[in-house]
Amino acid sequence: MEANPTLDQLQVFLAVAEEGGFSAASRKLNRAQSVISYTITNLEAQLDVRLFERTGTRQPRLTDAGSALLEDARRMVAGLHLLRARARSLGQGLEGQVAVAVDALVPMPVLTAVLKAFRSEFPAVSVRLYTGALGAVADLVLKREVDAGIAGGAAMGPADLVGRKIGQKQNIPVAAPAHPLAQAREPVPAPIVREHFQIVITDLTEHTSGQDFHVHAFNTWRVTDVATKHALILAGLGWGGLPAWLVEDDILNGRLIELSLEPYPRADYSLYAVRRSDAPYGPATSWLVDRFEHELENFGQ
Repeated sequence: MEANPTLDQLQVFLAVAEEGGFSAASRKLNRAQSVISYTITNLEAQLDVRLFERTGTRQPRLTDAGSALLEDARRMVAGLHLLRARARSLGQGLEGQVAVAVDALVPMPVLTAVLKAFRSEFPAVSVRLYTGALGAVADLVLKREVDAGIAGGAAMGPADLVGRKIGQKQNIPVAAPAHPLAQAREPVPAPIVREHFQIVITDLTEHTSGQDFHVHAFNTWRVTDVATKHALILAGLGWGGLPAWLVEDDILNGRLIELSLEPYPRADYSLYAVRRSDAPYGPATSWLVDRFEHELENFGQ
């Protein structure tokens, strides 16, 4: 017969192993020591292995088999606790999973702070996270692949989307120190700016088809993500606008120079929480969106 250990047996096994003995486990679980001993004996019989060495030692000691099975027991107990917690959450009307798409313009410290707080508040609700630029967030929301999006203003076109402004940050035009624009007399006029390669983000979706955002150069290199754009500008391959939160340390340490360009001053950009008009937020998603607003408001202060 296949072994079918119960949750109770596994919890007793963990208690004895972690507390270092039957008497300590009985105190932790508030059970008689004889019950603890009986439970372990039954579990060993089911598994057909000896979990603890009881002879020649003052306290029971994990055998090699017991040590090997300990992590499995921990995972099984944790999984059952998670199942119970998720069942309780679903019974209370919480989502079992929240899917969210986040624009690359969202400061990474904000994103990690939000997710850390979310895990603490909703430990039984899993998260599916997407990142993208320009129309990618709107595209995922419209296709119902995510419950909410945190997007820049480029996502606010489609009529099927409902948006709420939750934050505002800045873009800064930058270049590597050796770049001609970094060494030019300030402010640099538009005709000179247009002569130098600009690194820009391009949209993989059709939502911003035919639109350019702060593109001032005749020649451009187009990339699909902020990290690549950042790396190319650091390497001196062109100039471009990047979020202030991303480049402040580079500017402070001389890796990048903030440019003074007539056609491209520092520019504010807004961030929005977006959803489909026919898909209101669930409780956990609503909390997540509010937390993004809170963290964006306090970031950098």
